Amino acid sequence: MKVVAAYLLAVLGGKAIGAECENDRIGLLLSEISDKNITELIASGREKLASVPFGGGGTVAMVAPVGAGGAPAAPAAKSKKEEKVEEKKESDDLWHFIKHFEALTSFDQMRSTGIHPNAFTFSSVLTACANTLIIFHGEQIQCLVYKHGVDDNLFVNSALVDMYAKCGDMVMARSVFDEMPETNLVSWNSMIMGCLQNQMYDMVIEFFLGAIGEEFVSPDQVSFSSVLSACANVGRSEFGRQVHGLIVKLSMVTLPYVRNSLMDMYFKCGLFRDAAMLFRCCCMECYGISANEVSYSIVLHASASLAVLNQGMLIHNQIIKTGFVKNARVASSLINMYAKCGSLVDASRVFEEIENHNVVCWTTMISAYQQHGCANQVIELFEEMLGKGIKPDYITFVCVLSACSHSGNVEEGYAYFNSMIKVHGISPGHEHYACTVDLLGRAGRLDDAKKFIETMPIKPDSTVWRALLGACTNHGNLEMGKEVAERLFELEPDNPGNYLLLSNIWIDVKNETFVFTVHDKSHSRTQEIYKTLSTLKDLVKKKGYMAETEFAMNCVEDYKEQNLWHHSEKLALAFGLLTLPAGAPIRIKKNLRTCGDCHTVMKLASEIFKREIIVRDINRTYKDDLEFQMLVKSRTGCGFIFSSGGLHILSK
Repeated sequence: MKVVAAYLLAVLGGKAIGAECENDRIGLLLSEISDKNITELIASGREKLASVPFGGGGTVAMVAPVGAGGAPAAPAAKSKKEEKVEEKKESDDLWHFIKHFEALTSFDQMRSTGIHPNAFTFSSVLTACANTLIIFHGEQIQCLVYKHGVDDNLFVNSALVDMYAKCGDMVMARSVFDEMPETNLVSWNSMIMGCLQNQMYDMVIEFFLGAIGEEFVSPDQVSFSSVLSACANVGRSEFGRQVHGLIVKLSMVTLPYVRNSLMDMYFKCGLFRDAAMLFRCCCMECYGISANEVSYSIVLHASASLAVLNQGMLIHNQIIKTGFVKNARVASSLINMYAKCGSLVDASRVFEEIENHNVVCWTTMISAYQQHGCANQVIELFEEMLGKGIKPDYITFVCVLSACSHSGNVEEGYAYFNSMIKVHGISPGHEHYACTVDLLGRAGRLDDAKKFIETMPIKPDSTVWRALLGACTNHGNLEMGKEVAERLFELEPDNPGNYLLLSNIWIDVKNETFVFTVHDKSHSRTQEIYKTLSTLKDLVKKKGYMAETEFAMNCVEDYKEQNLWHHSEKLALAFGLLTLPAGAPIRIKKNLRTCGDCHTVMKLASEIFKREIIVRDINRTYKDDLEFQMLVKSRTGCGFIFSSGGLHILSK
């Protein structure tokens, strides 16, 4: 950070920095900067410098892309070795960024000598503009392109498309692309990758189709990786399969980027069997290719999604054998897998064994504690992370705010939310606003939550309104709830989750699958299951259980309690108690948020049968045993995944 500030101090002080004296100049200025004025200096100069035009032979102003805001928390003391490594990384990052401004400066000085740029010059300087992400300079270069008559050059136009795409202006990128007299793979890939970077996934597919329709354009691994990523983000599995076929036809399935993108697409589209088959074929015997860090991360993500602990442990063994256990990316995926499979102890053990923790490792472990409802551990780990000088990212704050919400730490949560911009230079997104609304709503401050939404600088989406609707339901504010529901239905009129409570479940016992639904009696051991359920009902009532009939939706009053006891997750629990060895842990996963009545029964069952019951829903993991008991109420219906040993119950 000091290196960045020193460079800015030089520029702000009117000291033009040439390539031959930059090292000496910055070295001298480092001594002038204190920790207190680093961020203030950066904040005061970044906007001014970014808008400085060039023309006339001067030095182009240079500014590093750093966040504005107040000074971060003072980091803990570091060893000399750690300080040297950090300083070297900051210096390398800064010099890499400065090179692009040097290119602009050299271009300006060249023009001042009367030498006219040609197509190769413009291609290079447009690349520099793209990497600085300052679109104003790129627009000036485009004017010069037309002035010097090279606007019909293929390479110049491709560089213009790339520059506008990287700067986020896809309208201008499309305009330049459409006016190109000829195109090649580079120009098509620039549009494809630009649309992907700007989350225009349907446009990615459109341009990919356009590329393969060109007679002299053959897609490469960049084209395939980008379109597969787009398919993964919008769930276009059928189109993804067609792309897979083309990849096989062109013999590109063995390329690392392509095969990893294929597996990622299949996993994100829920086609786990296809992804696992591809992993075995590509990364094992079929092609003699060794799995890399991306491959392992993807299959661990799949294991986490399915909550199949045994499979994840087998992959962990393979990771140890191949030496990837020290890789931060793989280690983070391991933490996530163990946490989502209910084994927080193993997740914590993997985290402790990591030698050099980066922000992803810290955030993954914080997320693990948050999923398991360990709010105090979330805050402690977050503060420890700040103390070590690690800058939190967007996702870190989602986890921290969610933890504050579920633990009722309103003031602390508010303070963390405000620190995002003021201290860390991170602009809050919809997830952060939704967590803060949930924070206020759980505390019963519904009016404050509504006012908070009304003052949001960005338009609230369905997640924000849904958080307020949940609070209105829990606190019985029907008037506000009706108003909020209308807003939500306007945003998502076709989302059945806003109208209906789904309750489906399926069970895998070894290689055989059994399906449970509400009131299900199709199982071969139905009589035993319902007998166990009846026994469980009597036992929990002796412990003081009272049916929470507000969770029995669309049911006649006299049958509400009976309806609750026929929820699919209670049938799954009875089946687990019936089939698993005494004392064996029961792991349950749900497709939506857990029903409050079902969670009460799970908690009491854990106490009665003296066994660990781990419940994972779409947002969090709840662990009910004699040491750790938590009750979370929710208005939604029930559909669980239950897994232990070789038995799995999955939500449909």
